[in-house]
Amino acid sequence: QVQLVESGGGLVQAGGSLRLSCAASRSIFSFNDMGWYRQAPGMQRELVASITSSGITYVADSVAGRFSISRDNAKNTVYLQMNSLKPEDTAVYYCNADPTYTMLGGTYYAIQGGQGTQVTVSS
Repeated sequence: QVQLVESGGGLVQAGGSLRLSCAASRSIFSFNDMGWYRQAPGMQRELVASITSSGITYVADSVAGRFSISRDNAKNTVYLQMNSLKPEDTAVYYCNADPTYTMLGGTYYAIQGGQGTQVTVSS
C-alpha cells in the first residue's frame, strides 16, 4: 500500500500565504494524476487543483490566480501554494491520487489517502 500524508495547514490572516505538502510513500507520479481537494463544514468536497502524470496542471476558477500546484518527483511530494488567502478558503484540504491504485515494478498497490490538513483563514 502507498500512503499519502498532507501537511502545512494552519491559521493565517486574510491575505496571507500557506504551502501545503502531500508526501507519497512511493514514487507514483509517473503513473498517477494528483489532486488537491477541500471540504468546508457542511459543504461538499471540491477539487481545488490537479496535476497530471505528464505535468499538466489545473486550478479551479475559485482559486485561479491565487493558488498553484506543483510537484517534486525526487521528493515524491505535491505542493499547493496558496496566496492571497480569503476566509472562504477555510477548509480541510486533502490530496488524492487518480486512479486510487498505482503500479510499481509490475505490481499494483492501493493508495491510502491521508487525514487532510486544516486551513483556517481569519478575517
